[in-house]
Amino acid sequence: MTTDVPTEQLPAYVEAALPVPIRRVFTYSVPEKMRSQLKVGARLKLPFGRRNLTGYAVGLHPTLPADVEVDESKIKDVIELLDDEPLITAEILRLTQWAADYYASFWGEMLKASLPAGINAERVRPKRRKAVRLTDEPEEGELSGPQQKLIEMLRSNGGEMLFADLLERVGTSASPLNTLSKRGIVEIYVQEIGRDPLAGAKLPEKGEIRLTGPQQAALDEITSAMGQGKFRSFLLHGVTGSGKTEVYMRAMSQALDSGLSALMLVPEIALTPIFSRRLRSLFGSEVAILHSRLSIGERFDEWRRIRRGDARIAIGTRSAVFAPLENIGLVIVDEEHDGSYRQHESPFYNARDTAVMRAHLAGAIVVLGSATPSMESFYNAQTGKYSYLQLPDRIGSHGLAGAELIDMRAVFKRFGKDIALSPELLDAIAETHARGEQVIILLNRRGFSQFVLCRSCGETMKCRNCDITMTFHRGDSRLLCHYCNYQERVPKVCPHCESEYLYFVGEGTENIAGKLEKKFRSMRIARVDRDTMAHKGGLEDILLKFAAGEIDMLVGTQMIAKGHDFPNVTLVGVISVDIGLGLPDLRSAERTFQLITQVSGRAGRGEKAGRVLIQTYYPEHYALRFAKEQDYLGFYQQEIKYRERLNYPPFFVLASIMIRHRDKAYAAKMANLLRRSLDTANSARTIRVLGPAPASIVRLKNEYRFQLILKGVNRRALREALDIALADAEHHGCDLRTIYVEIDPVNLM
Repeated sequence: MTTDVPTEQLPAYVEAALPVPIRRVFTYSVPEKMRSQLKVGARLKLPFGRRNLTGYAVGLHPTLPADVEVDESKIKDVIELLDDEPLITAEILRLTQWAADYYASFWGEMLKASLPAGINAERVRPKRRKAVRLTDEPEEGELSGPQQKLIEMLRSNGGEMLFADLLERVGTSASPLNTLSKRGIVEIYVQEIGRDPLAGAKLPEKGEIRLTGPQQAALDEITSAMGQGKFRSFLLHGVTGSGKTEVYMRAMSQALDSGLSALMLVPEIALTPIFSRRLRSLFGSEVAILHSRLSIGERFDEWRRIRRGDARIAIGTRSAVFAPLENIGLVIVDEEHDGSYRQHESPFYNARDTAVMRAHLAGAIVVLGSATPSMESFYNAQTGKYSYLQLPDRIGSHGLAGAELIDMRAVFKRFGKDIALSPELLDAIAETHARGEQVIILLNRRGFSQFVLCRSCGETMKCRNCDITMTFHRGDSRLLCHYCNYQERVPKVCPHCESEYLYFVGEGTENIAGKLEKKFRSMRIARVDRDTMAHKGGLEDILLKFAAGEIDMLVGTQMIAKGHDFPNVTLVGVISVDIGLGLPDLRSAERTFQLITQVSGRAGRGEKAGRVLIQTYYPEHYALRFAKEQDYLGFYQQEIKYRERLNYPPFFVLASIMIRHRDKAYAAKMANLLRRSLDTANSARTIRVLGPAPASIVRLKNEYRFQLILKGVNRRALREALDIALADAEHHGCDLRTIYVEIDPVNLM
């Protein structure tokens, strides 16, 4: 990659990565008028087939590169240079190139994902408004009444105001202001306005917090390593409520004091409102926030503050791993185990592992933090790849909340039917509310009911695009597919047999919240799931009100299970925990253990003891037994034996290959072609190939899906076999546009 071209050798050709599913770069001719301005990392408007696309300059050459086989006369010209200064830094170019290669993805798509959404639609245009400033002091008696008022208002506001604000506060038209401008008394100009997502937010009060011994020891290890200026990775394993966040913030403070920048990733948008306010209270405008719930304008402005160096701390969700921070010294991945860090659409990548590589490329420190580390991360700590830091105890006078398993089989026998809320849980809610304390109820399924069933013919209401049932949402009386978002009105009769006997099966958060509202009419109850996030600020408002004690109970999905610190929550109830255990996936037990342990950690974080009630039909399962005791090591020791016996990570590396097409026969044909090429490439039997077989959800978003699984002890051998097979399959007529490769998949569904 060329990053610096001498003046006498201006680039006549540019290598560009395009956001298309093709694993190579393209060469274009650079018109003479652009050559002196073009730099690596700039965006370009480029012809591609019959379309014009936004591409990214990744290499510059004064002459045609020797490896370009296209006839020079057929090389197309760059249409337009979109950036005077490159948006993509040299570090982000290296990182995205690594990510595209590691995850068998596409560099152009990875580069597009590294920039704020919407930035490629047109030239970047920051928000601007007209402003006014005093430039000369007028002589007495020179001004009319309105002009005098304008001058006085400007003086009282430091001599500078926004144009519209000035006119509104004085209550006059623009005419007297324009006259002042013509006379040179004021200057009217265009001012750039930053869109601050935390503008007007109430910041938490600063309080002195004394670190515990384990906190101080962990912080000392991290800051000492930071001072050495070399890459090092830490796993910070702290039980819920042990103070990991305070360690993060002090480490970030140390990074700033050392002239370095810091990046922090969080798995859920739900974690950012309160935590970002804490960071802003400590570090002021040095903090920028990046997540998908911001408006396009807010996200771009925050990204640009980072790019300019005005913000040296970036906090955000998955794509924030590509934040354009310079001189990065510290990378933190909170709740590192969380599956939200995995991008499940092209370009595929895992932000946690990409963050580790970012720190490696920058010679920085990376801290992976969790109360329930992923099996792979804990294994890396056990084998010495990561340095292990532990916070074994919860801060405060109380230990971890006591947990109990409620056997729903016994409840069924008692009542002769399935019920969603056991008497034990309902009694505990009433007792908690009577004491003026708060409750969290976790049900990891949104909507009113899981699906709609016809009692006459047995058919369920399925999505027209996917082979799955749709979920009933009573609020607007609709059936919704949670995969493709297809929706329709609830039918009055069965579309298959026209029977009126439709039955709503299973409970979702909407249903449970409704039942609890009827049972506890004096309680203020709010729901937290993807539906409550439909309106900007809705989720943030709920969480802040709950933190302020204005809401008594939260009913929600896994978004409420991790990271939050609500001192007055003393009861957590977990409903339908068995859903996760029934999934056909190697990590189902791990995810269930993590989810229960995390949500249990929301109880008893203040001065009052906490209690956790877990409803289950399978109380003997080891994931539930260890979660009840919050015994991570016990769970790890049992789960790691299972992984080793079945040749799963961390002992084996995996790749999942999904073949997708609207034509089922065509998808099957491509899958079989690829399998034959894999067998040819794997003649030495260095990897194990499973499939092709229909995916667990055969049709999704109107595409039929077949799956191949690759297992190997050696990552290099697996990738070599895969790359050879893809090239061979393409040579034999396989349509690679149907092939989607996931390296290190977090699920196999």
